[in-house]
Amino acid sequence: MAQILAPSTQWQMRITKSSPHATPITSNPWSSLLMKQNKKTSSAKFRVLAVKSDNSTINRLEGLLNLDITPFTDKIIAEYIWIGGTGIDVRSKSRTISKPVEHPSELPKWNYDGSSTGQAPGEDSEVILYPQAIFKDPFRGGNNILVICDSYTPAGEPIPTNKRHRAAEVFSNPKVIAEVPWYGIEQEYTLLQTNVKWPLGWPVGGYPGPQGPYYCSAGADKSFGRDISDAHYKACLFAGINISGTNGEVMPGQWEYQVGPSVGIEAGDHIWASRYILERITEQAGVVLSLDPKPIEGDWNGAGCHTNYSTKSMREDGGFEVIKKAILNLSLRHKEHISAYGEGNERRLTGKHETASINTFSWGVANRGCSIRVGRDTEKNGKGYLEDRRPASNMDPYVVTSLLAETTLLWEPTLEAEALAAQKLSLKV
Repeated sequence: MAQILAPSTQWQMRITKSSPHATPITSNPWSSLLMKQNKKTSSAKFRVLAVKSDNSTINRLEGLLNLDITPFTDKIIAEYIWIGGTGIDVRSKSRTISKPVEHPSELPKWNYDGSSTGQAPGEDSEVILYPQAIFKDPFRGGNNILVICDSYTPAGEPIPTNKRHRAAEVFSNPKVIAEVPWYGIEQEYTLLQTNVKWPLGWPVGGYPGPQGPYYCSAGADKSFGRDISDAHYKACLFAGINISGTNGEVMPGQWEYQVGPSVGIEAGDHIWASRYILERITEQAGVVLSLDPKPIEGDWNGAGCHTNYSTKSMREDGGFEVIKKAILNLSLRHKEHISAYGEGNERRLTGKHETASINTFSWGVANRGCSIRVGRDTEKNGKGYLEDRRPASNMDPYVVTSLLAETTLLWEPTLEAEALAAQKLSLKV
């Protein structure tokens, strides 16, 4: 996890007119991602180009995809994004907006066919999209935007897969607001070859050498998919996502990026927007994105979504005592958290490969084999943050972030349960 010092001062995304030099990432359904620097301007501009063909069809299409409409119309394209019926798939569709906007409240609600996403019956299939967060569109550029939405029935009730609604209720609680919860989320993912669904860089039907040389590595025989990771990094920065770092992971073909520190509900919005952008980039590159927490069985690391968390009281002098009290609460609700931390997580949380057992709660200083890790600096300074290492790579960030706030700030155990847990964990609070 790259060290995260402070959250963005811009807690709510605002869109300003893009620089005339900003160039979007454009789609290319025919070939791998090719990046070419445009030397006609003083600032570096990168474009995704189609491979040259015998005829000019692809080149003409490329020109239209890169077309800047800003000088000719005030209208913009808004890509409405929502979470589908599996709870992990992202869906989207586009609409024209009459002029640039700065806040989600300026955008109209929309609807989609919920029977085609597993979220509504065919006889009553209309699901309503409520715009909630805006990001700049790195694919279309200009003033065009990506819009994170959540889903409701026509009567205004959140549908079952709408986890954002419940998270917003938690984060609007006065106790939670007063504690200004910060989150730094480490999203791991695996890149797969398209036709065989086998990790990128691995021999088809075979295995590379054992883990060891791949983590944060460089070289054609050790690092697979760096262009995708870098393209995603830049696209997120362009979009206004609070991405703070990236690195190659322990298993070859696996990567991680970090988002945060983010305050409250913003953490979930930024992770979902970053996932959508990653899906689009891997689509262009002809590579499959997997958020499976254990994509390859055996002696290979799984994929998690470690969540770093702190409150105002944890960050102030004496905060280590507050952190220990939070760890007590988390231990008493271990089962509730595990059940909400991602599908298939039991294949990952085995007690091996830098994980704790799914059945046992544990904590430690600088121990990556624990449920909750506390950093050396936090122990030394007597204040800081904790890292929840249990969430799987396919977790819903709205669920995980709000549950951490609920358990540590709103839920109160009995004194007897707290005393027993403190004795079990050897915690003096």
